[in-house]
Amino acid sequence: MKIVYLHQYFVTPDMPGGTRSYEMGRRLVEAGHEVHMITSDQSGRFDASEGWRITEEAGIHVHWTTVPYGNEMPYGERIKAFFLFAWRSAREAARVGGDLVFATSTPLTIALPAVYAAKRCGIPMVFEVRDLWPAVPIALGALKNPLSRWLARRLERFAYGNASHVVALAPGMRDAIVETGYPSGQVSVIPNGADLDLFDVPPEEGKRLRSLHPWLQGRPLVLFAGTLGMANGVDYLVRLASAVRMLDPEIRFLVIGGGKEVERVRGMAREQDVLEKNFFMMNAIPKREVPAWLSASDLVTALFTGPKIVWKDAVQNKFFDAMAAGRPIVNNFDGWQSRLAEEHGAGLILPADDIPEAARLLTGAIRNPEWMEKARSAAGKLARELFSRERLARELERVLMSVRSGHKAGDNV
Repeated sequence: MKIVYLHQYFVTPDMPGGTRSYEMGRRLVEAGHEVHMITSDQSGRFDASEGWRITEEAGIHVHWTTVPYGNEMPYGERIKAFFLFAWRSAREAARVGGDLVFATSTPLTIALPAVYAAKRCGIPMVFEVRDLWPAVPIALGALKNPLSRWLARRLERFAYGNASHVVALAPGMRDAIVETGYPSGQVSVIPNGADLDLFDVPPEEGKRLRSLHPWLQGRPLVLFAGTLGMANGVDYLVRLASAVRMLDPEIRFLVIGGGKEVERVRGMAREQDVLEKNFFMMNAIPKREVPAWLSASDLVTALFTGPKIVWKDAVQNKFFDAMAAGRPIVNNFDGWQSRLAEEHGAGLILPADDIPEAARLLTGAIRNPEWMEKARSAAGKLARELFSRERLARELERVLMSVRSGHKAGDNV
């Protein structure tokens, strides 16, 4: 089967960011399918004047067009980037053609080129929902204009209405999709996955990293690795570090990542007098370098702020990375992934509005060898039994094959 795979934010392990599309794409190739990834070059590594550039990444034919994008860009500029990519990718996807279009959001505008290509080529489209747009940006205040909200909701209906099947990353997302009127039998839940091989690194890797940083060495480490955006609320970690410093000054906090909130978080850490004392920051790193830092860590954090709609069905890459690395995860929200980790003994839920209590809980956990050992074991077990990328990729392939077979059968009626 020839699959046209649309993802505006596609990255390889040599780049910062989540690699779900890369991991799913390469496994589809290994299963015998021809995969064409239509994506954007966000960093400008290719000459924009050259038009589309095609590379091969783990057997995936990746079609790149230069569309600058970053979390730190003003929202209006990001909207322009969404529509510019939609315009360009629609024509490229239709030109490539195939047996099926598979489009993954966000942004929701990815539905425009997906539907165009599917209609032009007379093939089915499967739509993957990673975040509930437009509900989340509306809740965060990013979409304030009534007209823009109306258009966004129409686009949501347009995406679902033209999809032969929808893939949701969490059960709550599935429920929200069905509430729009989409048939429940045409929605599958395929969560993000744990890359067990990638995160199976020798303990020596973590020890080596620790030895390179005098501020760390053998001290306990709490890690945040990801985007510092509006919804992430990484300032929570600054306040937590300040409170923990009063209880146990040896515990270290490290934030690795980029985003529009970086300088604000750095400034707050300076004001709280924790920057370069027990709170440290590093720029974003390629995905291939993340496993060594997880190996060096004791606890991994996943953070959210804002209304419940933002975090209740969150499926963050860092959660699955932590599980794959066998590291307990600490969340400050009571969402799907948080409850899952806590129920399996693989993490903690810290109170979002009680920093002193959160500091007490975190310190107690990280200094409890028995709890840490059990939580590490539980995290690894959760990754292997529920979130193996191999199993989830097979499930995605089954969905795509079923949709394609159903479409062909319909053609013969």
